[in-house]
Amino acid sequence: MMRILDRYILKKFLTTFVFVVAILVAIVLIITFSERNESFIKNNVPASLILQYFLSYAPYIANLITPITVFIATVFVTSKLASHTEIIAILSGGVSYPRMLKPFFIGSLIIALVSFVFTGWIIPDANKFRVAFEIKYFDKEFNFSDRDVHFKVSPTKYVYVASYDNRRDIGFRFTLEEIQDKQVLWKLTARDATWDTLQMGWKLKDWSLREFNGPKEIYKYENVKDTVIQINMTPADFGNTKSFEQTLTINELDDYINELKMKGADNIAIYKIEKLVRYMSPFTAIILTFIGVILSSRKTRGGVGFQIALGFFIAFIYILLFIAAKSNAETGSMNPILAIWLPNIVFSILGALLYRFVPK
Repeated sequence: MMRILDRYILKKFLTTFVFVVAILVAIVLIITFSERNESFIKNNVPASLILQYFLSYAPYIANLITPITVFIATVFVTSKLASHTEIIAILSGGVSYPRMLKPFFIGSLIIALVSFVFTGWIIPDANKFRVAFEIKYFDKEFNFSDRDVHFKVSPTKYVYVASYDNRRDIGFRFTLEEIQDKQVLWKLTARDATWDTLQMGWKLKDWSLREFNGPKEIYKYENVKDTVIQINMTPADFGNTKSFEQTLTINELDDYINELKMKGADNIAIYKIEKLVRYMSPFTAIILTFIGVILSSRKTRGGVGFQIALGFFIAFIYILLFIAAKSNAETGSMNPILAIWLPNIVFSILGALLYRFVPK
């Protein structure tokens, strides 16, 4: 009997979740199309690319609204069961309240696992096209404007570029030096360094080399254009990094974070936070499902509509808390791990308090 009830609740929960996701995603896609249709026409974007863009945009939106949809689905299903006195019948039949939560837990666990796979691998692969599409057709032309850029291209080698022209892939006042035990072994300077796509290296112009051997110094100067060096630096390091972290799978995030550490980059926090969010977000489905069942398992005078409205409100509060916590993590005003997990911690405590007082 209980297995039949489990399947009954689980089926209603998952089908409602999928339905709510589909409806909300469809609404967002329609609004997005109406807002960006002018850009599509202005840029003469082919219909096939527009279709591919929205196919890659849909899973991104679906994952983004998961906290809302899973909570609304839980509240809707549970309040319907309560309004039809089915929950009273279940509890009166000798089923404990924790046991009644089992199908909801299984459903939320399925959603969490699917969400983890999507956020870890499927959505980042789709975002590779989506982000590139948005940069090309919606954003202004990108110009690299940073000055005095430093890179660590190996454990002992460092690069300095005074400025960079990303339209021509030229770095000005280029310097490459090797330092071991706080001693400069040699220093290579050039008026500019241009990326050579054929040789996959940097072509130096008006370069000079200084080698240091204790008090001795060896100096060499060349005014040629065909001297090419290969180092762990490419034009991509000076490219548009808008939403770049969203295009990396979990494995690619790990590799890129390690690469940034090796280069001594100062923007590693963005990618570490993105990785933390990927591991944290699936647990949101479980926590909000638990709270949703507790809040809507009793009949209320306001009916189902009131409970759904309450569900929207609580889900909205969760999203605001998450945005604030993530901002604190990115600015460094709060420990990143604590900041990212803070919404789940707060709502877990809230769920435990609500469970303690719910009639069982």
